[in-house]
Amino acid sequence: MTDLNDVEQIRLLEKQRYRAMQDGCSSQLLTLCHPQLAYTHSDGSRDTLDSYISKLNSRHYIYHDIEHPVEDIVVVGNTALVLGRMDARISVQGSEKELRNSSLAVWVRNNNTWRLLAYQPTPSSGREQ
Repeated sequence: MTDLNDVEQIRLLEKQRYRAMQDGCSSQLLTLCHPQLAYTHSDGSRDTLDSYISKLNSRHYIYHDIEHPVEDIVVVGNTALVLGRMDARISVQGSEKELRNSSLAVWVRNNNTWRLLAYQPTPSSGREQ
């Protein structure tokens, strides 16, 4: 059985994460992400925590607008899966893109602290990428 407190906590952490991405706040992301983060992008490229933070700080990625409707949060033990969407307008190395993705975020709990361990978007079919 999923603890509703865990679900609400993960929902709040997801909101904080997307706000930090849009604000370019790498210090906030460092507190939310696991040191072994595997962050996959919709083009299939993957970043570690260090490389992702470096790219945010250098403005390689600029998130202009993000919508992130959450469809479900499943908590099993110390692991939480967030199933939803990530629709965004971003710039990658100065080139604007519209993203329409299904997404899966994996959070793990260690010592009562949740951290984002992995993120995987999948481009939605029939939409511009």
